[in-house]
Amino acid sequence: MTETDDHLVVFTPSGLRDSFATGTTLLDAARQLGVDLDSVCGGRGICGRCQVEPTFGEFAKHGITAVDNHVSPRGAVEKNYRGRRPLTESRRLGCAAAVCGDLVIDVPAESQVHRQVIRKDVNLGNLALDPVLILRLVEISPPSGTIGDRPDHRLLDALADQWGLGGLTLDDKVADSLISGSTDRPSTVTAAIRDGRCVVAVWPGLRDRALGVAMDVGSTTIAGHLCDLATGAVLATAGTMNPQIRFGEDLMSRISYVMMNPGGEAELTTAVRDALNDLLADLCLQGEAERDEILEMVLVGNPIMHHLFLGLDPTPLGQAPFTLAVEDALDVPAADLNLEAHACTRIHVLPCIAGHVGADTAAVVLASRPHTADDVRLVVDVGTNAEIVLTGNGRILAASSPTGPAFEGAQVSAGQRATPGAIERIRIDPDTGEPRFQVIGTEPWSDEPGFDQAIADTGVTGICGSGIIEVVAELWLAGLMDADGVIGGPDTRPSRRLIPDGRTLSYVLHDPDDGDSTILVTQNDVRAIQLAKAALYAGIRLLMDHLEVDEVNQISLAGAFGSHIDTVHATVLGLVPDCDPDRVASIGNAAGAGAIIALLSAGARTEIQEVVGRIEKIETALEPSFQKHFVDAMAVPHRTAQYPRLSTRITLPQRPAASAPGTERTRRRRRRRNAVGEEHQT
Repeated sequence: MTETDDHLVVFTPSGLRDSFATGTTLLDAARQLGVDLDSVCGGRGICGRCQVEPTFGEFAKHGITAVDNHVSPRGAVEKNYRGRRPLTESRRLGCAAAVCGDLVIDVPAESQVHRQVIRKDVNLGNLALDPVLILRLVEISPPSGTIGDRPDHRLLDALADQWGLGGLTLDDKVADSLISGSTDRPSTVTAAIRDGRCVVAVWPGLRDRALGVAMDVGSTTIAGHLCDLATGAVLATAGTMNPQIRFGEDLMSRISYVMMNPGGEAELTTAVRDALNDLLADLCLQGEAERDEILEMVLVGNPIMHHLFLGLDPTPLGQAPFTLAVEDALDVPAADLNLEAHACTRIHVLPCIAGHVGADTAAVVLASRPHTADDVRLVVDVGTNAEIVLTGNGRILAASSPTGPAFEGAQVSAGQRATPGAIERIRIDPDTGEPRFQVIGTEPWSDEPGFDQAIADTGVTGICGSGIIEVVAELWLAGLMDADGVIGGPDTRPSRRLIPDGRTLSYVLHDPDDGDSTILVTQNDVRAIQLAKAALYAGIRLLMDHLEVDEVNQISLAGAFGSHIDTVHATVLGLVPDCDPDRVASIGNAAGAGAIIALLSAGARTEIQEVVGRIEKIETALEPSFQKHFVDAMAVPHRTAQYPRLSTRITLPQRPAASAPGTERTRRRRRRRNAVGEEHQT
């Protein structure tokens, strides 16, 4: 290179720069500098991934002036380009545009391999793509006719020569297909390389898209996300009910089914795999994709779901010491789990944490990253079995707590799933005791104009989980229920809404005039919610004891149910400890977000395996103090815990002072609470 041939080229936003000879393509210049510029076709002007944007003007910062003739004019390659990504007037193909003078070249985010992924519908945080699978277009030389010459060897040689990818291996299926399809002519193919080590797929010509699916297999619902592995775009999202519900509403009942029915585990495994296949079909239909494009999957789930979709025996998880068959992350061929995708599709399963804290919780940790903060943080995935993670003082603790299905509407007289017609928001006037509420699928509240018209199609059919939490909290705030959870107790206010119901009172939430069923909140409903919330709070308090802290600085509520909870009412009820209300938030489907992160980032998979290895597992069922915490947490919001931070947001009723030890009232309460604790454990 002579001095007159040297032209300074600066790439933004990386700031990398060097001098290059006239005629050097911008793609070659980027590669020599290590600039993050994508390409699948290897500079043939086909894929359009290497688009860049030359900028012109005087750049004092770089000491250069760039004009439009400092880059080569558009030639036949760019004029004839017809790739998936349109080429705008201001952009050039890095593989076709050449250096003719000093230049400042901007590499747009969509042309970077390790680009930041920003999505509004799924919170992925500040995620940079770190693809586990890349596509590379190569030209395979024709047969040489020598002994031992094979097309699979020629493919590996081409990848080494044209892309610098040496030391690769071939999946057996790929090698067999190459040998059986061998011809005497040179061919251009696209190879899919996984983990920088193995060629797992080969297609004739250019293939510029490979897809992946992230799935969160819950005990009630299964959610899936179809993603472009190269761009991070979520192309489709779908969900379905877990068909295992017909074998049991909760996890323990499904284990009981397996224990009582020989071959029951196979039925449950087949059911969930069939549901996953149906969900894959739905995702492909929505995303206008073929199953053959799916090359990578990530699955997460609680330990019992994890074992069942892997075909492992879940019965050891049904009793102490709750032994996992496998803890670490797994990579399994999709074909081994009877999932219909590309023949070489791999399923990555995140690690489990403990006997009842599974890969879904690992995904929640990956998405919410509480372990990276300096203060004390609590993350709770609220469901039939709540998973709890507490971090602080350089430690990470995790546990599960058996909340049961009450939060999802089961065990509640008017409870139902969150579907149109269900009451989801409730407020009770503290002066009159009269309720107002909002129904899923409608905008107006029940006391606003247009409500009757809004519910004409659905009616008011019941109360969903978020509504159940709010109505119990509101009953206490309005003085219609005492701190022990007794509706119409001795110290409560009278109300026409309180009606006799056997030996107790019930609250009339909705009494329609059109013949629809009256919706009541019964004493048994309140008791079911008390049992569930006390179990969750006791698990949290147990982790706080182990971490030796009395305060939590931030609380995140995860999961489909957690994302719909009013955080103030959840704290009023005593679902979580006192915390600054502005630092208690719902974070949505964090398990699904974590699964997507693991799908799009190889580094994230390594990170979460290391983090899980540091988590201290606490088995609530084996902790003697769990029972005491549980009994104290039966009160609303709690028998003794104070809520000064919550009190800055809402006025809390005065709670009765704790009775002196040894009084008859104390003895009666202790007997009642102990009986409740034994009832819950049973």
